Amino acid sequence: MPAFPRPLLTALAMLAAALLGGGSAAAGPVSRIKDIVDVENVRPNQLIGYGLVVGLQGTGDRTQNAPFTAETVQSMLERMGVNIRGDNMRTQNVAAVSVVATLPPFARSGSTIDVQIGAIGDATSLQGGTLLVTSLRGLDGEIYAVAQGPVSVSGFRAQGQAASISRGVTTSARIAGGAIVEREVPFPLLSSTRLKLALKNPDFTTAFRIAAVINNRVGGAAQVLDPGTVELTPPGDAPGAVVELFARIEELPVEVDLPARIVINEASGTVVMGADVRISPVAIAQGGLTISVSEAPIASQPEPFSDGTTQVLPRTRINVDDGGGHALGILHGGTSLVSLVAGLNAFGVTPRDLITVLQALRTAGALQAEIEVQ
Repeated sequence: MPAFPRPLLTALAMLAAALLGGGSAAAGPVSRIKDIVDVENVRPNQLIGYGLVVGLQGTGDRTQNAPFTAETVQSMLERMGVNIRGDNMRTQNVAAVSVVATLPPFARSGSTIDVQIGAIGDATSLQGGTLLVTSLRGLDGEIYAVAQGPVSVSGFRAQGQAASISRGVTTSARIAGGAIVEREVPFPLLSSTRLKLALKNPDFTTAFRIAAVINNRVGGAAQVLDPGTVELTPPGDAPGAVVELFARIEELPVEVDLPARIVINEASGTVVMGADVRISPVAIAQGGLTISVSEAPIASQPEPFSDGTTQVLPRTRINVDDGGGHALGILHGGTSLVSLVAGLNAFGVTPRDLITVLQALRTAGALQAEIEVQ
């Protein structure tokens, strides 16, 4: 089990104290409408392409191991009037790469977007390379952007005859503003008569609060369709009325209602609890049996001038911890997050033991919260 230099429960207790003010009930967080909803059909689109990075200092693909790189180079040179078919290329200054980008909503022709590059073959580094012109396509097969330019690698790698050092990933790179948008994704927002707001975290209470806040500003403009959707209908039918309405209400504050949820990541031992987590009256006893076995063999040497040989004698140490120092504790009903964390911390519960305790509380029906295991 990895050692945690600073117990996670202590940090949780401090966070809970800040959120709940020492156990007292607190209002939910207040956020702007624009921060908790997405507008229907106003979304980014994923683009992907295949290209070549050239100018590498012997860190590119080995063409005998990556034949697709050689094929791509040959095809590119043939389009430029250079025929190398049948020649055996052994250059390592070229790398085949995948190029991905995200086309933001309402991106216009001529605007630039960032691109992310990753090596496909056995290149060891893209440092110092330049991406040749690469078309970026959407899932419909159409070209929406064209990328080109010098790549920027955050990691580095150095190697000698007997040692090497590396930091970060040298086969992944980025070009800031490296792609130019060639095709726009049309969306008739100006002519729309209605607009649907999709909650990022669907919830009945939050949806009705959003509608209430909007209707207080613009009477009858909002209607709740389901826990994740609020529909906007502007009072007028003039062109652009929906855009004007959203501009008027996107800054309005809404008190967000959060479900009682505990998120557990068993791989890293991370536990995150919501402020509304409560438990019913329950008694908890936490302890475990730990057996550690260590081997420390010693060498036994024969007497001088004897015919004996050196022997290795085993030596084993076994330590047993049955958790005898742990006691039974009682947590009363309605216990707040502060009290819950403080009580478990008093038991000496480690973050990984906390995961087991919380799951046992949920099974016993004493934990009034949803557990999400990642």
